[in-house]
Amino acid sequence: MEQSLWEPRAAHLALALRPGSMGLPRLVCAFVLALCYCGRRASGVPGEAEQPTPELVEVEVGSTALLRCPLDAPGNLSHVDWFVVHKEKRTPIFHVRQGQGQSEPGEYQHRLSLQGPGTALAVAQVGPHDERVFLCQSRRPRSQEHRIQLRVYKAPEEPTIQISSKGISVYSQEPQEVATCMGRNGYPLPQVVWYKNRQALKEEKNRIHIQSSQIVESNGLYTLQSILKAQLVKEDKDAQFYCELSYRLPSGNHMKESREVTVPVFYPAERVWLEVEPVGMLKEGDHVEIRCLTDGNPAPHFTISKKNPNTKEMEEQETPDNGILVLDPAQKQHSGDYQCQSLDLEDMTSLSSETQELLVNYVSDVEVSPAVPEGQEGSSLTLTCKAESNQDLEFQWLREKTGQVLQEGSTLQLLDLKREAEGGYRCMAYVPSVPGLNRTQLVNVVIFGPPWMAVREKRVWVKEDTVQNLTCEASGHPRPVISWNVKGMESKQEELDPQRVLGTLSVLVTPELLETGVQCTASNSLGRNTTTIFLTQVGLSTLTPDSRTAAGPSTSHSQSQSSCQSQQHLPRKKAARAGEQGRGHRGCDCVHPGPGSAGRRPLFLLQEGQAALWAVRQTGDGEKYIDVRH
Repeated sequence: MEQSLWEPRAAHLALALRPGSMGLPRLVCAFVLALCYCGRRASGVPGEAEQPTPELVEVEVGSTALLRCPLDAPGNLSHVDWFVVHKEKRTPIFHVRQGQGQSEPGEYQHRLSLQGPGTALAVAQVGPHDERVFLCQSRRPRSQEHRIQLRVYKAPEEPTIQISSKGISVYSQEPQEVATCMGRNGYPLPQVVWYKNRQALKEEKNRIHIQSSQIVESNGLYTLQSILKAQLVKEDKDAQFYCELSYRLPSGNHMKESREVTVPVFYPAERVWLEVEPVGMLKEGDHVEIRCLTDGNPAPHFTISKKNPNTKEMEEQETPDNGILVLDPAQKQHSGDYQCQSLDLEDMTSLSSETQELLVNYVSDVEVSPAVPEGQEGSSLTLTCKAESNQDLEFQWLREKTGQVLQEGSTLQLLDLKREAEGGYRCMAYVPSVPGLNRTQLVNVVIFGPPWMAVREKRVWVKEDTVQNLTCEASGHPRPVISWNVKGMESKQEELDPQRVLGTLSVLVTPELLETGVQCTASNSLGRNTTTIFLTQVGLSTLTPDSRTAAGPSTSHSQSQSSCQSQQHLPRKKAARAGEQGRGHRGCDCVHPGPGSAGRRPLFLLQEGQAALWAVRQTGDGEKYIDVRH
């Protein structure tokens, strides 16, 4: 190349130096040209011939790079030296002799190996610091060299985005910080692009400014930080911002996006209004909230006012929570016109909402007449109730103890009064158009008459020489008084309701009481009534069986029939009534053994009504009374 370049210049110089062919000026020029030619030929200036472009090898961080040395003759591979080149300075790192490789001491000493038949050098665990020019050189049989440019890549981590904690005011005169984007551990440095609502953002004077910086980590990787600053308007309150990192790998170009974020934008209110919860018809007792709302951010300072029905002036209401008036429970007097006022503390502008009417539907207390309804047995009684409401009312009468609906309407008529008509009646006033809005009033109907006893006759099972509490219940109007025909250890009377009383007498059970029983008398100004309490002695005893009992299992059925009818095996007083099984609470039942129960004796039950009290079981030793009440 050099010969072809300089031969024409030499020929021209020889022609110029020919005698008689030029003057002095031309001679001087020829001399200078000759000096330049000779100097270049003698010195061999580096760089006169351009270096060939290095071969490009691309790998990712942490992988192994294969650097191939494509020399012309196979014999050259037996003597190869490898270098790293930095600013044209060569540093030996590896050499091959007779097909065997050896690392030079230094940073690559433990990461280099020979691959294949000496044609490739493997660099393990490639990192950013390995992005250099590598050179392989052979000197036998002639000097040859090959340069390789190693490029290293590392994808950055997923970008993170953090919005400004301060928010952005539309009053700001210069761009404010919107968000910060971070891309960590990438190589080479990735490029960042900011987006708003999927539209790329570019630098714009006094409107958008993107400030990026990077940090080089100890491992050579880059961490990128990009701050977006912008002037925002009210319409940006719902804008979605995100950042995108663009980077390259050996496989091509790639990108990663951060999540989308919304930035707090502060702007003045243009409108203020009221909202009431719950929505719909309100009634007394409801939990009601009146709220001030605005289209500004942040919410301004609110006040809520109510029109005074007398002065027609708006009066400020107490609202512990800014812009929320709580009515709990809502009352009739809470009805009226309400208004909300806002004050923007940024520019001290004030706005007022339109007035809004609040209606709390109500039902007044229910009044029943007569307030104390009374009547004689056989007579009639009319009950009337009334109430007031701002809505149409309806009435209903119910029986208190059963909840049964007796009558629709404000009037209830009770004809041909009987004692069973005594008790509670409830009048309910309600508004059909407002579910749940009602008031009720309870009255007790009293029927004049002599006392009525809860039971005409009762039996109490007792033991002789023990203290027994006897009770007696009666009702009537006027309320009766209880008395006893015997003296007890203690006597008291309890008022169960305006018409009912319960008397209690504590007595010592004696043979005389077992014979005569006790009488309870209830009396009032209209008459008297009596209940007899029979005392029946019971006890746990063993009785001697009769001659038929010893007959054995084969006669057990006939013996049980005989014993069930026998009076000598029953408690005192009971024997005289053993056959009165059909008369309510006194009786004797004979229970026979079932199939497969041979050898077992029948069980006799002494009952009061439907409750078994005592059992008589036949055993080998006789018959036993067993208390089955416990």
